[in-house]
Amino acid sequence: MLRPVLLNTRKLPTRPLWLSGIQVKPATALLGRQLSAGMPLPLQLRPRRISTSSRRYQDVFHSQLEDPSSAAIFSSLQKSPFVPQTLTEKIVQRYSLGLPENKHVRAGDYVTMSPHCLMTHDNSWPVALKFMSIGASKIHDPHQVVMTLDHDVQNKTESNLKKYRQIEEFAREHKVDFYPAGRGIGHQIMVEEGYAWPGTLVVASDSHSNMYGGVGCLGTPVVRTDAASIWATGQTWWQIPPVAKINFTGTLPVGVTGKDVIIALCGLFNNDEVLNHAIEFSGSEETLRSLPVDDRLTIANMTTEWGALTGLFPIDSVLKSWLRYKATESALHRASELSSRTTHQRLNHPRLEDLFSNPLSADKGAEYAKEYFLDLSTLSPYVSGPNSVKIATPLDELSRQDIRVDKAYLVSCTNSRASDLAAAAKVFRDAAGKNGEVVPKIAEGVEFYIAAASLPEEQAAQAAGDWQIMLEAGAKPLISGCGPCIGLGTGLLKEGEVGISASNRNFKGRMGSRDAKAYLASPEVVAASALSGHITGPGWYNRPEGWSRIVMGEEGDADKNADRMVTTEGALESVLSQMENMIKKADIDFHNNSESQLTDIFPGFAEKIEGEIVFCDADNINTDAIYPGKFTYQDGVTAEQMAKICMSNYDTTFSTVAQAGDILVAGFNFGCGSSREQAATAILAKKIPLVVAGSFGNIFSRNSINNALMGVEIPRLVQRLREEFTEPRAQKAQKGTREPSRNGPSSVSSSVQGAQQEVPKPSPSAPKSYKETTGLSPSTQEVLQVTETSKNSDSLDSPPPAPLILSKKEKPLTRRTGWKLAWDVRRSTVEVKEGEGGPVWSQKVVQIPPNVQEIIARGGLEKWVKKEIEASP
Repeated sequence: MLRPVLLNTRKLPTRPLWLSGIQVKPATALLGRQLSAGMPLPLQLRPRRISTSSRRYQDVFHSQLEDPSSAAIFSSLQKSPFVPQTLTEKIVQRYSLGLPENKHVRAGDYVTMSPHCLMTHDNSWPVALKFMSIGASKIHDPHQVVMTLDHDVQNKTESNLKKYRQIEEFAREHKVDFYPAGRGIGHQIMVEEGYAWPGTLVVASDSHSNMYGGVGCLGTPVVRTDAASIWATGQTWWQIPPVAKINFTGTLPVGVTGKDVIIALCGLFNNDEVLNHAIEFSGSEETLRSLPVDDRLTIANMTTEWGALTGLFPIDSVLKSWLRYKATESALHRASELSSRTTHQRLNHPRLEDLFSNPLSADKGAEYAKEYFLDLSTLSPYVSGPNSVKIATPLDELSRQDIRVDKAYLVSCTNSRASDLAAAAKVFRDAAGKNGEVVPKIAEGVEFYIAAASLPEEQAAQAAGDWQIMLEAGAKPLISGCGPCIGLGTGLLKEGEVGISASNRNFKGRMGSRDAKAYLASPEVVAASALSGHITGPGWYNRPEGWSRIVMGEEGDADKNADRMVTTEGALESVLSQMENMIKKADIDFHNNSESQLTDIFPGFAEKIEGEIVFCDADNINTDAIYPGKFTYQDGVTAEQMAKICMSNYDTTFSTVAQAGDILVAGFNFGCGSSREQAATAILAKKIPLVVAGSFGNIFSRNSINNALMGVEIPRLVQRLREEFTEPRAQKAQKGTREPSRNGPSSVSSSVQGAQQEVPKPSPSAPKSYKETTGLSPSTQEVLQVTETSKNSDSLDSPPPAPLILSKKEKPLTRRTGWKLAWDVRRSTVEVKEGEGGPVWSQKVVQIPPNVQEIIARGGLEKWVKKEIEASP
């Protein structure tokens, strides 16, 4: 029986709280002791009643219900329960089209979205070619599109200059905002020019669009087909990712920066905890005041390397002050006859007052997939690497190793704003103060490259004298652009060299030779390292007295939470939030499970999809395993040929084992690696209507729907198949499937305990391939060789694929299971029959709404766009 609990100010409970059926977190025990001791409740919490059962009250008079007009109003209010939303969900709600009445979007939902803005960069011309190939001739909303040139700006070859001219002419013809080479990096332009606006949804055809979250703007990447769709129709689709909450406590010590925060997060939480999640950062007002907007931009930018799809900060007093300063600055530029900037049209005080009058924020009680905390006051300067963001080492530990530096970089959209340049310049000023005011030169044999994030940021650094002092020290200036950060242009790392950079990504070979070592650090650490010739810092950080370790962990972890201060107010709110969430969730579930919540079926879309399960028991099956790279750039490959080579780099027998109409089931992170669309179209050519996996690579998920292939994530099914077909019988009782790493070639744990092992990575001198060398027959080893071609990188910053993971024991790579799967699209339910006479079980899966069904039914996003163009007047 559920017992209600009453808290009021007149009589406090004399015994600890007892809540039937609720697991009370550690804070609750403390609360019970404090209440038992007779401590008064905080004023803002009195009085308040809570109950573990939903309350039903008569909210209106009987006569009002009898009046038809009043009854209609009250009836409409009863139809949809209050659904607390995260900030991510609230923003997506604003930019979603065609939502059913009273629909509150939640993580996992598919939506048709019309983003506030879309930015494309050097890939604008490939997007334009796709745009024209689908029959589009007019951009739907020129004000929605921004084009920048920033990636290959040092390349003065005729072919690159021709592409740049084509992009500029296309932008002029379609009257879209255009920023030429040298004006700045696209992401910085989006922020400083007011396109990335707080509370809006902004996308870009680049993975670091997460950066917009630093100003409270939900930024996320899209692929080129999506970009062409937005140009033509103003919209595309998106599946809202699970949302993880990162709660900051404490304040940043002197000498610790936002770059140290994100390097530490990537290194401390390095088991893909937030992979393919949306992130929301939170903290007290005091904590967030220690994170200026420039630091937030750095943190949000590198949530990409952490594996997330967004990194969102709240719209708070710090952001408001920064925006007011920028609005005043833009007004001054407008008053200057020398300035041609149009920033004031987007970034102005009247628009800010409208924003501040009703700022968006996450609802109390919003549901998060995961919650972690980090005490900023326990952080010290950190360095990432070598060659992986998952390796983070305290600076004081690394500096003792006397690691020489050959090249240092203060470049990229991550850390090349005026504040970053000022921090680096201060290193040389401080050194000059100890050298008779003579600016010392950088260490002999070290090359130090600097490039501002944008031309205005460089001009601000010049006005402050910061730019000149670094040039005087021997720094080599580069044009504002991506440059060395993405391995293009001057100053790349050579074989055997060591580089330290304030940029965002240090994958092996990213900034030059694969035989070089790359580290990431804050601007001041980069500058100090360039000055000394080895990795070191400026000495601005002093470890607090009594410091023992970094305080961090997962919310709800009793051991780690023991380090945190728990107040009566916080403990009480924790209990109330748990209980209210249970009540609301029950109300929402009841509402959602009613017949009125059945999914409508778009004409031409199958209401039910069923077939026999064909199981490919491996994790990290990358796009080259699905569709071999040697065919990727061959024109004229027929559907029949594609069907024959489908999955051939994984298993040469796949084409004969799998049959038309089968349901393909694979392990975790299916479709990782490069972004080739043939990975989806080859499976369709094989006439396989549905792919099920423990999880999918994000780009593959987008390419699937864009090409009319359906996919569903069902980790439970992968676990059951492995228990039945892979594990030794003695291990089948051991349940629990854990996702392996899905973000690059770092070491990956097994997917089923004791049953899987990693395919060893090749030596640096070997071809880029992954091959099983232990426990499999030579013929199987030959089948498993997966070789990537140099042309596979469809994006200039595509991460490397993860290594393939297979079972230790010899087994068929592709297995006909005899199991049947049926997906009821209307009820969003999958039913699995485990062979003849075997158990039957079902599970709810993500809803595929009619707008996404339509894209698939039309034959993919491009064909859907063509239909929209044909239907437009």
